[in-house]
Amino acid sequence: MIRLLKFIWWSCVAVFCGLLLSFSGAFLYLSPTLPSVESLRQVQLQIPLRVYSSDAKLIAEFGEMRRSPIRFDEIPKEFISALLAAEDDNFANHYGVDVTSLMRAATQLLKSGQIQSGGSTITMQVAKNFFLTSERSFSRKATEILLALQIERELSKDEILELYVNKIYLGHRAYGIEAAAQVYYGKSIRDLNLAQMAMIAGLPKAPSRYNPLVNPTRAKERRDWILGRLYRLGRIDQASYEQALAEEVDARYHVPAPELSAPYIAEMARAEMVGRYGSEAYTEGFNVTTTVPSQLQEVANTALRDGLIAYDQRHGYRGPESRLPGMTRETWLAELAKYRSIGGLEPAVVTQVEKSGILVLTRNSEEQAVSWDSMKWARPFLNTNSLGPRPQQPGDVTQIGDIVRVQRQEDGSLRFTQVPAAQSALVSLDPYSGAIQSLVGGFSFDQSNYNRAVQAKRQPGSSFKPFIYSAALDSGYTAATLVNDAPIILSDDYLSQKWRPKNDNNTFLGPIRMREALYKSRNLVSIRLLQDMGIDRSLRYIERFGFAPQDLPRNLSLALGTASLTPMEIAEGWAVFANGGYKIEPYLIERIDDRNGKPLFRANPARVPGSAPTEENANLTVNATDELPLEEPKVAEQIIDERTAYIMTSMLQDVIKRGTGRRALALGRNDLAGKTGTTNESKDSWFSGYNADYVTTVWAGFDQPESLGRHEYGGTVALPIWMNYMGAVLKDRPNHLPKEPKGLLTLRVDPISGRAAAPGTPDAYFELFKSEDSPPPMSEFEPGMGVPGSPLPADEMAPIDLF
Repeated sequence: MIRLLKFIWWSCVAVFCGLLLSFSGAFLYLSPTLPSVESLRQVQLQIPLRVYSSDAKLIAEFGEMRRSPIRFDEIPKEFISALLAAEDDNFANHYGVDVTSLMRAATQLLKSGQIQSGGSTITMQVAKNFFLTSERSFSRKATEILLALQIERELSKDEILELYVNKIYLGHRAYGIEAAAQVYYGKSIRDLNLAQMAMIAGLPKAPSRYNPLVNPTRAKERRDWILGRLYRLGRIDQASYEQALAEEVDARYHVPAPELSAPYIAEMARAEMVGRYGSEAYTEGFNVTTTVPSQLQEVANTALRDGLIAYDQRHGYRGPESRLPGMTRETWLAELAKYRSIGGLEPAVVTQVEKSGILVLTRNSEEQAVSWDSMKWARPFLNTNSLGPRPQQPGDVTQIGDIVRVQRQEDGSLRFTQVPAAQSALVSLDPYSGAIQSLVGGFSFDQSNYNRAVQAKRQPGSSFKPFIYSAALDSGYTAATLVNDAPIILSDDYLSQKWRPKNDNNTFLGPIRMREALYKSRNLVSIRLLQDMGIDRSLRYIERFGFAPQDLPRNLSLALGTASLTPMEIAEGWAVFANGGYKIEPYLIERIDDRNGKPLFRANPARVPGSAPTEENANLTVNATDELPLEEPKVAEQIIDERTAYIMTSMLQDVIKRGTGRRALALGRNDLAGKTGTTNESKDSWFSGYNADYVTTVWAGFDQPESLGRHEYGGTVALPIWMNYMGAVLKDRPNHLPKEPKGLLTLRVDPISGRAAAPGTPDAYFELFKSEDSPPPMSEFEPGMGVPGSPLPADEMAPIDLF
């Protein structure tokens, strides 16, 4: 008996020593290849790029992994209990390896011949998730065990748990418990109830098998098992247990919804970040704050969409997007699922046609009425210039089975509509810094991600004329200079054939003041000014505004706006008039912070001297923190005389007061300046305008250039969009005009001669002049035979007057 006991004893010693030697050998073999556990303290989890408005509203999130790291002290204790009950209830007591769990896994392997569970503790899972692959092998398991032991020696239990809950994959691109709570419940892990926490705690074992969206029955079983474990371990009382068991599975997919719809802004910011940081832009957790205030962007979205819908409905109804007659409700819903909402216009199937309107079925399975009043606009579209007869009843417009578009109103009612065929773009800038205040690149980003605000080069038409007039003012002409608005035949080195330009209404007014010519948009006056100044000289001047030489034609058609420019470029050029003559550079990104909120970049734009940030961007001043080196403020370059800019503003105000922009008088303000633009055959519609706070440009047209219609102009398509935007952003703001610079004179002028008027001159008016360009008094001239009605002799009139 004693011999047997000795044999057993020495056998155990031998086995123990063998195991010890094996483990030591494995440690000596594997330890040189083990990564440093200390690196876990500096681990950088992949966090997506997030883009925000200037007032901290989320615009977009970019990145493959949805992750929102959470600190251990922010994790609810109930969730920690649920997680440990599900994954490692002995976590607080073991040192990284649970021998009991490993023995159970080994027994399962021996019985079945297959690896059924790894016996892993949470610490071992941290080792695997951060350092190893998912390969199932004994060497990988040995490495995992050794790493777990090292992790337990160097990190606290709280640190280990924090790493685990932020790293694990929990389905639907959600990494970490905070992201999972947002994806499945649309709220933070801190706001979940016990049943919901148990549901999240059940996911690490198999995110696909126990997913409440994919397999709610199995997910509920797993949840209830965890709740039972919590109750048996004494972590919750019976009342809490029973209440949680009674909870229904209420998980549903929550797409990270932006707080502000600005997809074109988001894409511009994303592209700039990739240009700065490459692929790391998507993983390093950068937080980008743009210059765009949410309120202004929302107004821009609404103004552009409403303006395009209004234009579209003026030109009739093009019919349903599809017809699905004779189908069941289920089939209709299945077909509707193939259609996306575009610019807030929802797809719907007509299920009933009545005298008072129609009933439609929407994608959310609701049947709702659409009133006849909202359908009366729907005359049949024949072509851009022709419409069919007015509909007399809903049946004249649509029939059962038609897939149509409806627009949900604020009161929840539906309005009959259609997706506009035309497109538009809007850009609004701070004229003193170039900060983008709002930008919309089209009717809907989902319909087309082509950003017309910065990519579409179109002819600006008459909205380009202010640059010609500015060149004239800086060349010695004045707002009172007379230019002959008369027919002309042109042939020069840059034109291959003779050109007979004309005004849009084919009329001619004879000698006309430059101010009047601008607000009446007289083409022949612009051409004569450009001809008199010279093409090359004028181009050099106009290029100062930021236009690329290759986009400007080297011929007299430039005076009519035949350049190829984007709305952003036009807005940038117009900012010079609004800010007193200074060149600014549009910019979008105001601030970049890292994942910890540390500033990496602060914009330092070249600003107009003496200007302050707009009210909306006042909290985003350069180097708002002391963590970045303070940069010397940059000063914008002055490219035209500030007096020229002021006179141009005065002349452009007249465009609104008495010219082609008169509709803007409805805004009830006296601080607005602007200009319409319409190209040949009305293929492009423009309006650019400003006050001392904002400069805004709107373009409208078709992506493939075609006529907007015989009676459509800049004043009928683009201007209403501009008005809706500027009217809203300037509401309750005082009138604000640029400050009048020194060196200007206001003189009474003779309307016939353009000279300083003598006392008693009939119809004399006041005009602005640069002090050195003021006209001589009438007393210096003798009455003679000049322009009919003029007291000036022909040989004493300026050359420009004689064309």
